[in-house]
Amino acid sequence: MSQTNFAPASQQPGRGTAILGYGLFLLSIPSAAIFALIGVIVALSGVSTSAPLPRAHLQNQVHIWMVAFWWAVALALLGAVGMLLMPVLIGFPILWIVGALGFLVMLWFTIKSALGLLALLDGREP
Repeated sequence: MSQTNFAPASQQPGRGTAILGYGLFLLSIPSAAIFALIGVIVALSGVSTSAPLPRAHLQNQVHIWMVAFWWAVALALLGAVGMLLMPVLIGFPILWIVGALGFLVMLWFTIKSALGLLALLDGREP
């Protein structure tokens, strides 16, 4: 019988960091995204010292945050255009679209974070 040097999934380096990152992402809604910013900083700081599975999850967290960040920037710019166009009344539907898309991005961010956390707890890739 040969022994392997594989650590159980619960003892892999970086697993706690990945769980913390997902937890901060899930708490980002009540914190007005401040915890999401802290979560991506935690994820970026833990990537280099993690085992392969937690590293994949930390990189996934960075990817999720970057996609949501750039959507937020684009929606902020579109919202500014909507505010400028409010005197000619076209700004109101633009702002409604910005709000609906912002809600969808928030929902996507939360679902991806929850599914990533569940995958990590099950020992699966994100």
